[in-house]
Amino acid sequence: MNLPIDFIRATKELLGEEWGSFDSALNSSAPTSIRYNNKIEIPTSPSFEKVAWCETAFYLEERPSFTFDPLFHSGVYYVQEASSMFLEQIVKQFVKQQVVALDLCAAPGGKSTHLIDLLPQGSVLISNEINRQRAYILSENIQKWGNENCIVTNNAPADFERYQGLFDFILVDAPCSGEGMFRKDPNSIDEWSLKNVENCVFRQRDILSKIWGTLKEDGILVYSTCTYNRSENEENIQWLKDTFSAEILSVKCEPKWNIFQNEYGCRFFPHRTKGEGFFISALRKKTFEKTIKLKSLNFPKVNNNKELLKYLKKDDQFTIFSLQDILYAVPKDMDILVQNFAKNNTILHAGIEFAQQKGRDFLPQSGLALSKSIDLTQINVCDVDKEIAIRFLQKENISINSEKGFVLISYQNVPLGWVKNLGNRSNNLYPKEWRIRNKQIF
Repeated sequence: MNLPIDFIRATKELLGEEWGSFDSALNSSAPTSIRYNNKIEIPTSPSFEKVAWCETAFYLEERPSFTFDPLFHSGVYYVQEASSMFLEQIVKQFVKQQVVALDLCAAPGGKSTHLIDLLPQGSVLISNEINRQRAYILSENIQKWGNENCIVTNNAPADFERYQGLFDFILVDAPCSGEGMFRKDPNSIDEWSLKNVENCVFRQRDILSKIWGTLKEDGILVYSTCTYNRSENEENIQWLKDTFSAEILSVKCEPKWNIFQNEYGCRFFPHRTKGEGFFISALRKKTFEKTIKLKSLNFPKVNNNKELLKYLKKDDQFTIFSLQDILYAVPKDMDILVQNFAKNNTILHAGIEFAQQKGRDFLPQSGLALSKSIDLTQINVCDVDKEIAIRFLQKENISINSEKGFVLISYQNVPLGWVKNLGNRSNNLYPKEWRIRNKQIF
């Protein structure tokens, strides 16, 4: 690997005698790790090595073709870099009660899907991405994960400044110079420069300064990057401490994890831990912040709620809102948040993407199919083999032996999406943006 001279100089200063081992690790193969959803019972196998700091994550012996695994598309697991899963330790140590949380730079969704599972019951997550195209990918991954306590937005950090003191927990996985991804993405080496590092620091501090006021007193901010240099890591944490009187929290680590830890946070190096380069730190807000009080805006609700909500477990806990031409089933305790974010921000998804209204008819959406709250006893389900499942995910029209009408297609009893069975043929309702574009011959 042809590393920039300035990068070598900086990491040698950082690592000292460990630099040779670090360099060797960068020239080795990157490990593949996945984190399981609770849609299924987590499988156990002697060939699975656990990720030590994440209860639901494992390393794979080799990287398979995830594209042609229906369980990947149904949200049974997420392919995520192991080091970044350390977020679990911070949440478990410092978040004990239900919170309103913000994942500010969330795409493609690894940390958001992890947070949804980790946050105490009753919590709500605002998962945001500024880039429109990446925000749609984020929305897709959130829907596939199947939890209803999430709102996906497409906004800049400045758009959240109106929500002073609203959030109990904020994650800023900051855009960075990407040094920690050199092994996985060698092309990123060509984009690296000291000037780019300097630009990243400026951008990171701008983001943090805009979002800090939205954190409640005693709220937790988690800052992370996938880079090694001190400028984007320790120096930014010191800047937060000096500028906002933030308290840097000490995160407990098991010695056997071999994570480098200092007074600013935790560092992951590929020669020490089985994962990529990563930095993460947790801070507590100690200054008073007046908290905004959100008011109900009395958004119009869909009238025939009872008939629609029968497809959900605990149907009395949901309300159906219409945003544009899509109906969303939203937990009642999220009503006011959804109303205010719909007015002031760009919402791409909220709760469960339930149905599209077509005149008097309702076209079921993939978000409903993939939701953990769907009541399968109310649904006509057809379980298919892998070949049919892949063809369905490629958005081909498939033939099934089932009753006419809307049918939920599943694979290994895990829902994938909808078809409308017409008898001699079926219309595939899988979103075209989600479809597998590659063709596989069986």
